[in-house]
Amino acid sequence: MWDMQRIQRDHGLKEKYGLKNLRELWLLDSELRRIRKNVRLVLSNRLSDEVGKQTIGRLSRYGIVGNTATLDELLTLNVESFLERRLQTLVFKKGFATSIKQARQLVVHGYISISGKKATSPSRLILGSEEAVIGYYKPIKIEIKPAATMPAAAATAETPAVQ
Repeated sequence: MWDMQRIQRDHGLKEKYGLKNLRELWLLDSELRRIRKNVRLVLSNRLSDEVGKQTIGRLSRYGIVGNTATLDELLTLNVESFLERRLQTLVFKKGFATSIKQARQLVVHGYISISGKKATSPSRLILGSEEAVIGYYKPIKIEIKPAATMPAAAATAETPAVQ
C-alpha cells in the first residue's frame, strides 16, 4: 500500500499530464486492469474470442492500439497510453495551450470544441477520428446596440447621489 516508488510514479504522472488529483489516474488504472483481466480470460478460453475482438476494436477507435494489434499487445499497455488520448493532453500537444495546466483550464472553461460542440471535460478520451476536429469554440455573436439608440428618458435619467 505504501510503496514509495508507486507513489512517486503516480505524482510524476499527475504533474506531467496536469491531472487535478490522483483519482483521475486511479480511474484510468482501474480501466486498464479491467482490460487486462478480460484479455487474460480470453487467452485462457474462459471468455469468447469475440470479447477480445471487441476490446481491440474499441481501443483502436481511440487510437490506443493499431487495428492489427494482438491480445498479447494489450497486456503490455500502460496507463500513459490512455493519458495520451485525453482531451487535455491533446489540446496541449496541438498547441492550443502553452502548458498542460492551461490546457485543462481552457477545456474546463469551455474554450475548446470537438466538431464545433463545446467540450468541458478534460478527462474525455478522444477517438482517433475526433482528433482532427479539435479546435477553439466559437460562441454565438451577440449584437449590442449602441447607447445612442436608447430611449431619451433612459439616457437622461439621473442616478441618485450615494452618501
